[in-house]
Amino acid sequence: MTTATDTKPKRRAPKPEGQWKIDGDAPLNHEEEVKQEDPGLAVKQRIIDIYSKEGFASIPDDDLAPRFKWVGMYTQRKQNLGTEHTGKDNSELQDEYFMMRIRFDGGQSSPTRARAIGEISRDYARSTVDFTDRQNIQLHWVRIEDVPAIWEKLESVGLDTLNGCGDVPRVILGSPVAGVAKDEIIDAQPAIDVIKNELLPNPEFQNLPRKYKSAISGNARQDVTHEIQDVSFQAVQHPEFGPGFQCFVGGGLSTNPMLAQSLGVFVTLEQVPEVWAGVTKIFRDYGYRRLRNRARLKFLVAKWGHAKFREILEEEYLGYRLPDGPDPAANPVDRDHIGVHEQKDGKFYLGAKPTLGHMTGEQLIALADLAEKYGLTRLRHTPFKELLFLDLEKDQIEPFSAELDQLGLYTTPSEFRRGLISCTGLEYCKLAHTTTKSRAIELTDELEERFGDLDSPITISLNGCPNACARTQVSDMGFKGQTVTDADGNRVEGFQVHLGGTVGEGANFGRKIRGHKVLSTELTDYVVRVVSNYKDKREEGEIFRDWLLRADEEDIK
Repeated sequence: MTTATDTKPKRRAPKPEGQWKIDGDAPLNHEEEVKQEDPGLAVKQRIIDIYSKEGFASIPDDDLAPRFKWVGMYTQRKQNLGTEHTGKDNSELQDEYFMMRIRFDGGQSSPTRARAIGEISRDYARSTVDFTDRQNIQLHWVRIEDVPAIWEKLESVGLDTLNGCGDVPRVILGSPVAGVAKDEIIDAQPAIDVIKNELLPNPEFQNLPRKYKSAISGNARQDVTHEIQDVSFQAVQHPEFGPGFQCFVGGGLSTNPMLAQSLGVFVTLEQVPEVWAGVTKIFRDYGYRRLRNRARLKFLVAKWGHAKFREILEEEYLGYRLPDGPDPAANPVDRDHIGVHEQKDGKFYLGAKPTLGHMTGEQLIALADLAEKYGLTRLRHTPFKELLFLDLEKDQIEPFSAELDQLGLYTTPSEFRRGLISCTGLEYCKLAHTTTKSRAIELTDELEERFGDLDSPITISLNGCPNACARTQVSDMGFKGQTVTDADGNRVEGFQVHLGGTVGEGANFGRKIRGHKVLSTELTDYVVRVVSNYKDKREEGEIFRDWLLRADEEDIK
């Protein structure tokens, strides 16, 4: 009698993920080869010595992308290339001009810095100034020939563009009122300064698997969106040890949104740089490098879980255990800093919002002049594209606010203008499917004309592509740019709709209605319709976000 032999096929060994500590550091794709061949920051000297003198055509492809990212520069999109061109080869889309990202760790600025950037914008960037939701400033229309002069002027006021982009630690978000705010738990700016000045220049942090976003806040407002960063430290009060920080890892949005996970530890202010370095080295050594779309830290955290991540951090990188610590208490107030707020020294700071964070170089120069007229020396940028003016006396607030309003900075904006954010969009971005900034301005104006203001917070984000630079999934109304088909079969600009997302207490990514998209030309009518339904059908005291999560589909379509 013969017995059939079980011949199950052998399972294939999984492909290596490019984790240096497991698979070795042999590069598994071209991007990794380029990074190992020559450090990204080495391109700075070539820009000064060669490319600025010989012009755009002299720049080799591997320097243009990715290495230029290490010095905060991307080529911008050619003008008048519509949504139908998105997805084509970079060489077809890119112009011979650059976006330049100026880094402001912790949002620290001054009238001197503002004036220098305003002059750079006026002289070299067609007067473009865009404040970003990472506390940076971006310029457009920068020519390679002008880059050395721009860098020289930035360095004269203590600024640079280094590590503005690329597979490196990007700008470190920080509370813009660190050391100033009355509701502060602990001043975290010293930790940011140590990381920026002492750790970042180290070559061991210059080749990570992908971009790496950090945030550190000691403010009770939780004003740095710690839930969606790769690594963040948010202030807490420990019942035994006093003020310190909880550490979160693995947050991020884009096409695979994930909320950061608490490590359940307590970190002192003095330990923050060391713990930041340990988390960063874990990402460097264990992060996935084979596939770029799986190379963010969030994918490693999702696989390991927070308990294993903490164990590896403590045993392999710190060499000691961190005490257990609480998560931050729920924050019941707005995270932004619009309006007048008392400082701990009895003076005041004032938060103002330029529409969509957009200004001109001349406006920025005028703003610097105005701040100096009132004797102010400290300005701050926020992760909500606001500008803060510190150290105002009480009797200065009213006249200063009036002069800011004349410059186009709103100190008492409507809820619509306050909560609206957009990315760069088709105007400059090679990844975008839709126009965002002009649509957002049109939307704001129409909402204010129709409703005046709203007696509820409302956040609206317009994103030109799925990468969520304007936080699609954590806004009340988030619009993700797509190329869609209209009723006549034409491929046109449109948006997928996300509703009811939020960070903070009850953080979630909201809801989507299956197949629900709106044409870009219909965006304003759609938002007006939904806001009207909210006003008509809400319950007493119900805010817009809560209504969105329970509303009937017909009321939000």
